[in-house]
Amino acid sequence: MEIRLFGTVNDSIVDGPGLRYAIFTQGCFHNCLGCHNPKSHDINGGYIRDTSEIINEIDENPLLDGITLSGGEPMLQIEPLKELCKAARLRKLNIVIYSGFTFEQIMDDPNKKALLELCDMLIDGKFELDKKSLALLYRGSSNQRLINIQQSLSQGEVVEYLADENNEIKI
Repeated sequence: MEIRLFGTVNDSIVDGPGLRYAIFTQGCFHNCLGCHNPKSHDINGGYIRDTSEIINEIDENPLLDGITLSGGEPMLQIEPLKELCKAARLRKLNIVIYSGFTFEQIMDDPNKKALLELCDMLIDGKFELDKKSLALLYRGSSNQRLINIQQSLSQGEVVEYLADENNEIKI
């Protein structure tokens, strides 16, 4: 299945816990002031790849702890990302997803929720420049939350991850 990408990183240590394969989707309508990846906004930009090629690259790195879906806005490419999530699950990799949509907004949309249900951690909310902090773990602004998706779905309310004494999060 085809996916439009801004790029990929085979060995990221900043896009979630552990060693990650980061997938940066192309296309975003949030237009957050101060966005980290503004060139990823153009819905027709980037390049096309087949998800099978990405899965092959994931398979070539046995050290990976998980994959990260970022962007752009991942919720604009639900079907190819669901395919990648299912492949990651088969490989026992955890899945982090970034979205400018909040958990609550995602839950109101059955298509977005279907992708979210395949993931472990959501970093939600638009980047807000006036709340920017370089001290935050895995996020750019203090309004964004590190949400334990599976516990949140189970409990029917948002459950956030908390860093341990070493400022680490275990998924």
